[in-house]
Amino acid sequence: MPHAAIEPPRIYPTFRYRDAPTMIDWLVEAFGFSVHARYPDDSGGVAHAQLALGTSMIMLGSARDDDFGRMVGTAGETGGRATYIAVDDPDALFDRVVKAGATIEEGLTDRDYGSREFICRDPEGNVWAFGTYWPRADESAA
Repeated sequence: MPHAAIEPPRIYPTFRYRDAPTMIDWLVEAFGFSVHARYPDDSGGVAHAQLALGTSMIMLGSARDDDFGRMVGTAGETGGRATYIAVDDPDALFDRVVKAGATIEEGLTDRDYGSREFICRDPEGNVWAFGTYWPRADESAA
């Protein structure tokens, strides 16, 4: 029986960083992303980059004073936003993230809904949460 086509992600968290080249390296080292695409800008920064983790991606670029930058605010100002990423082994990732120097906001925690999670900040202040809770769009949330 042929495999059903897997739809690519529709949601791409997008970040602006003050030092995007350094942050790309850090995100690869600390969180295990791989660089899918990277386009430099004229000033030695990053015009646009795509980092992959499994079948998901984030997009990022260097902070700049343009229309989009004014909409989303300056790097590190989370404004109530955070990115959650479902992972298989949060304990191993937690050790890796600590070694990379992330600021731990909440250590490994077992939630009452069954997820094992932790929350940290990257070097520019963005909030990241990682856990085993992994909802599927094609399954009922029941």
